[in-house]
Amino acid sequence: MAYKDEYEVARLYTNGEFRRQLSETFENTDELKLVRHLAPPILAKRDAQGHAEKSRYGQWIWYVLPLLAKLKCVRGTPMDVFGRTAERRMERQLIEDYRASIARALQVLSPATLQATLELARLPEQIRGFGHIKDASIVRARARWAELELLLHDRGTSQSESSRNGADRNAIDR
Repeated sequence: MAYKDEYEVARLYTNGEFRRQLSETFENTDELKLVRHLAPPILAKRDAQGHAEKSRYGQWIWYVLPLLAKLKCVRGTPMDVFGRTAERRMERQLIEDYRASIARALQVLSPATLQATLELARLPEQIRGFGHIKDASIVRARARWAELELLLHDRGTSQSESSRNGADRNAIDR
């Protein structure tokens, strides 16, 4: 599992696919002056609500991005300056929580829990955006996540109780 951090954004812009799509969409792409609007967490300005604001980065950023893409090897290490931000720590925690939640769901997987388990597995698809936009999508996803976990617990508990009761009845019938 992964999240789109600064290293991943840099990789996506420099792996050739972005330039290929530009060439397919526009003529004379070599003459284009591309400007990026980015909000690197350690450099971003904040608005009155404390939300990161994107800033304009000119042609020079296209020379920095390949270097940043190569620095993905520092991701998760003490050298990862971006990984220290609250947003990145929260993203890593989300992955851990999600894996644990899926493991619990698989323990009670049955025909009765299949749809809820599938919905739980798809929840990360609902987490989009960056900064406060992403925070809002996480709040929504976490709310549904809690509902699904409760549903899975209830169905899993009733399923295991009915299995035990059936086993008890079979033992009594013998």
